[in-house]
Amino acid sequence: MFTGIVTNVGQVLAHEERGDLRLRIQCGYDMSDVALGASIACSGVCLTVVDKGPDWFAVDVSAETRARTAPGLWEEGARLNLERALRIGDELGGHIVTGHVDGIGAVVSAEQVGDSLAVTIAAGPEIAPYIATKGSVCIDGVSLTVNSVEPLADGVRFGLNVIPHTAQHSTLGDLRAGREINIEIDLIARYLERMLASRAG
Repeated sequence: MFTGIVTNVGQVLAHEERGDLRLRIQCGYDMSDVALGASIACSGVCLTVVDKGPDWFAVDVSAETRARTAPGLWEEGARLNLERALRIGDELGGHIVTGHVDGIGAVVSAEQVGDSLAVTIAAGPEIAPYIATKGSVCIDGVSLTVNSVEPLADGVRFGLNVIPHTAQHSTLGDLRAGREINIEIDLIARYLERMLASRAG
């Protein structure tokens, strides 16, 4: 489990095509405190540490994960939002995040409004029912509040606000129109949908 509060921005140093894709990711974590087998969220995707060095860790990205995440995310040189798994007693500063991507969205616009970045994202019908004004959503591993929602015939368009701190300490400050991003819906919304479906028979 994660919170959607980014604690480091890493960079893909190398990738190697094997049965799966092996990535070596540079980071600012003290890797002596990270065990092999530990989970680290990489731009919203929960991945397992399979190797490590003083300032890097390696993960294997399956074909299923590659198919369900934003294109270009795993290329050499790509910057990734990193978060270590939540530990008992840690502050839940964002919202409950599982590290499972529910869909891919596209940035429609990203404009400076005051000191913040106002971002509009379009997503498909698999995401639309779960986006609510003032609800939570995870974008590339970052917990954000939905400011506005506009239903579309083929999905949804919604607005977010990226404050300067978030822009400076994550990759969201680099958002531009056309960029594709990972979306994880709020876990509570997922369970509510399941409960309502069960009651409906």
